[in-house]
Amino acid sequence: MTTKTDSPIPRIYQAPMEGVIDHHVRALLSAIGGVDICVTEFVRVTHTRLPRRVFTRLCPELDSGASTASGTPVRLQLLGGNPETMAWNAARAVEVGARAIDLNFGCPAKSVNNSDGGACLLQSPHRVEAIVGAVRRALPDSIPVTAKIRLGYSDRSSYMDNARAAEAGGASELAVHARSKVDGYRPPAYWEYIGEIREQLSIPVIANGDIWTVSDFQRCREVTGCGAFMLGRSLLARPDLGLQIKAYCEERQYQPMDWQQVVTLLWGYYRATREIYPAKYLGNRIKQWLAYLKLAFPEAQLFFERIKRLREADMLEAEFAREMATDTPETEAA
Repeated sequence: MTTKTDSPIPRIYQAPMEGVIDHHVRALLSAIGGVDICVTEFVRVTHTRLPRRVFTRLCPELDSGASTASGTPVRLQLLGGNPETMAWNAARAVEVGARAIDLNFGCPAKSVNNSDGGACLLQSPHRVEAIVGAVRRALPDSIPVTAKIRLGYSDRSSYMDNARAAEAGGASELAVHARSKVDGYRPPAYWEYIGEIREQLSIPVIANGDIWTVSDFQRCREVTGCGAFMLGRSLLARPDLGLQIKAYCEERQYQPMDWQQVVTLLWGYYRATREIYPAKYLGNRIKQWLAYLKLAFPEAQLFFERIKRLREADMLEAEFAREMATDTPETEAA
């Protein structure tokens, strides 16, 4: 796959996904390559000062230089609506090893929004600025404070107000998911708004939303003019999408991962996590990942159908062995 481009090589960010992209997945995705920055699931901040174990539970990389085993930097994400406690906990996170703090103003989950966190804060841009500002003032200048927003809450009308609020508060970068909270994850992503934000802000803007393929990346870059892109669900569907994008931009040949490479990746994830979950949940995270992989690999749906009711380790592992020994679905059928 080689197509000419005059644009520089983009920076690729792994999007935070609660309950989906944990430190095991971050380790696997960063080891593949193509990802420049990882972001953790959010640490929920209310009105309390959190102990060290809360930060290291969601980000064990804090104990190893805030990087994955392959050396990719990991940013710790915080979510909450109280500037004072957000600032205190950000400072505490830096004390225990965080090298960058990301602030979540984009989570659309009802439970989060009903508890003064995530996208609900976009209804009050002054609160976005206050939270970013409090965290920025609490940390050394050497620690980046970044933010992630959506285009608004009930509609997209506040997109520029919230973007400017994050910048005014002192954010060093801004990731923008090109939908409002009400839009959820329904297509399309409104990339043109990101382009307007990038033109108005002086800080780097990261484009996020519906970048599923290299072609999507091309169109998103044309519309937004961004030099950095955040991949979430699409990185789970195509674990090497970051490498595909960079190969395209570098005008070099690259053969995307095939199903056999992907199922071997899944096997590694299963082995790394099988002792963590109770027996009744064995294989659940694999099945969750397959739900994304089937968007790019038809084999993933076939494999899911075979294992969806399995809970016993020996049966799951037998199906993995069978799948890894299968070249194609046609061979399996034969």
